Amino acid sequence: MSNLTKSSKSESRKLTHHSYPFWSPRFWHGMLISDWVRMLVQYRFRVHPLRVPMAFMISGCTLFNSTLHLFQRWRYAKRLDQIQVDPPPVFIIGHWRSGTTMLHELLVRDPHFAYPTTYECFAPSHFLVSEWIVPKVVGCLLPKKRPMDNMSAGFDYPQEDEFALVNMGCPSPYLKIAFPNDPPRHMELLDMQGVEDHVLARWKHDMLAFAKALTLAHGKRLVLKSPPHTGRVEVLSRLFPGAKFIHISRHPEDLFASSRRLWKTLWKVQALQIPQCVGLDEYIFECFERMYGGFMRQRDSIPEGHLYDVKYEDLVRDPMGEIAAMYRQLDLGDFEAMRPELESLLQQRKGYQPNRHEELEPEIREQIRRRWAEYYETYDYANGSLV
Repeated sequence: MSNLTKSSKSESRKLTHHSYPFWSPRFWHGMLISDWVRMLVQYRFRVHPLRVPMAFMISGCTLFNSTLHLFQRWRYAKRLDQIQVDPPPVFIIGHWRSGTTMLHELLVRDPHFAYPTTYECFAPSHFLVSEWIVPKVVGCLLPKKRPMDNMSAGFDYPQEDEFALVNMGCPSPYLKIAFPNDPPRHMELLDMQGVEDHVLARWKHDMLAFAKALTLAHGKRLVLKSPPHTGRVEVLSRLFPGAKFIHISRHPEDLFASSRRLWKTLWKVQALQIPQCVGLDEYIFECFERMYGGFMRQRDSIPEGHLYDVKYEDLVRDPMGEIAAMYRQLDLGDFEAMRPELESLLQQRKGYQPNRHEELEPEIREQIRRRWAEYYETYDYANGSLV
């Protein structure tokens, strides 16, 4: 075992036991009691005994959520029905670990944009009535850094809306995070192929409902980020006419190695089971192939001038130039007005060092080259080296 691998595993154990005790917030804390029980029934209550205290803690939170949800419906139902998501959102898409989080945090420095916070994604059913107080009370329970990449974390940081959908009880491939030892479910929602009518209707309803709640709360154009949206661009462009899309790519070997770390870390700290990580590599391959199979088929359905492609390597090298180019091509507004905010953030991040990943096995590297060949060619990584 290499020193790098030993270091990575040691760091992961430290994060699990010290940064994420059982009472710390998990992605499932925002569910309603009915959705929480439904999920447990679907997975036949296969909760590991060591995770039972966490499950009891979540159960108590779901009762709290259900009560606040009823209050929010009473208070805001009519306004939410009438509100329009206008102007349409800007969607940041790309594979996990491709730089979507970094790009999200750069764009939302523009004060003309709004974004879903971590709290809003944890509590999508009641944040309109609870956001003024709950994050202040329980915010200290969140870790200061994300375990998968050491980026800052907190209830007020931008978050991906797929977690909001999960907490709304919407079908999602992210249920795999709760039950990693079970076969993955709802994988069709990564490319929108073969989705049952009632599942698609539920997904559209919840996606639109969350966007409406965010619009009511912030009154600004939304910038939404979620890797699973990569294979949903056609559905999203119809659900939100005029939406803009920013797709970020990264060297495939970087994506694979970093995804390994991502899923292992998330499963360790978020799962209701003790993860065995059986079939993890094939899971990474399948998710990628579904997402990008869908994206390659659907991208021509996006109107001209509504999709911008950026490479992670270019964004890291010249963030100001790339963001300026996005603003010009997508007509996102006055870049110069937000330049000072962007420069300030970049100065704060100047010393940030991304995690190093364990070296990939030769046979895995060969599989990546073979199975993801279209991605290599499309985004010009075929002749490039790993950065």
